[in-house]
Amino acid sequence: MGAPFDLMALARQIRDARGVAHKRDIDAVVARLGLGSRHAAVPVGDDCAAIPDGDGHLLFAIEGFLDSFVAADPYFAGYCGIMVNLSDVAAMGGRPLAVVDALWSRDAAAADPILVGLSDAAALYGVPVVGGHTNTRAEAGNLAVAVLGRAGPRLLTSFDAAPGDDLVAAIDLRGRFREPHPYWDASTGAPGERLRGDLAVLPGLAEDGLCRAAKDISMAGVVGTALMLLECSKVGGVIDLDAIPRPDHVPLARWLTAFPSFGYLLSLRPDHTPAVLARFAERGIASARIGRLDTSRVARVRDPVGDEAVVWDFAASPLIGCGRDSPGAAP
Repeated sequence: MGAPFDLMALARQIRDARGVAHKRDIDAVVARLGLGSRHAAVPVGDDCAAIPDGDGHLLFAIEGFLDSFVAADPYFAGYCGIMVNLSDVAAMGGRPLAVVDALWSRDAAAADPILVGLSDAAALYGVPVVGGHTNTRAEAGNLAVAVLGRAGPRLLTSFDAAPGDDLVAAIDLRGRFREPHPYWDASTGAPGERLRGDLAVLPGLAEDGLCRAAKDISMAGVVGTALMLLECSKVGGVIDLDAIPRPDHVPLARWLTAFPSFGYLLSLRPDHTPAVLARFAERGIASARIGRLDTSRVARVRDPVGDEAVVWDFAASPLIGCGRDSPGAAP
């Protein structure tokens, strides 16, 4: 930590990252489906759809996987089908109930490592696979996995971050890259009890009212994920790059495009920050205040000497298009 870096180059890297480019596709889809005009418990753009149910909410999410990823690492693709969906549920303050999958493969032999990955992760995380769709006579392999979860009345959303909030990052650094990919794996090989306890931190924060908003760190990386959170909440902010938790041996440039198996951004009142950091520390998870939110609607990054660079101006251009004023958007 603390090594000098090229701030402008890192800001360009974040804007041009493949994971951020994929997120830009969301804007056109949201507009085409007219999702921004629909009233919902939580506007579209969050980690899960939230459906009011009794005194709480059902959470519903789905993840699809690139065919190149499924072909290159089929076991981990199946494993991630469980892992990333449970991360989405936790990011909204919920707990998982069940999973279904849709799998296409050329034959049964090609499907097997994917199914083993799904089965292993389901057992470790303690969530059942209750059904799905299977085709082992397809021309190419593809995988999608959906999860149903449940949260209480207090949701963690992407739409409730507020100016003056601290931005906290919590990342499990007890892992390694699955070379040569940008996937930081702190999950496979870890005890199931630990994995389940780590995920439970997020709903605990929601139920105790310690956090306003949260988002799990996706393929867009730490700052790219922060862009989506800021856009949805119609705020701006500055991120101290040197404060982002990262392994000592990993260069910052690579870490900014990494997808961690356990990684979250949290927006919370500054007086709650010490208690939140303490909860992650109790689990052996690295966490830190990495920035402060403001009213600017401009996302900036800052280097150790205090220089800043603009990464995104949401007033000038949307990223995922889920923060614009509409009848279905949060005020």
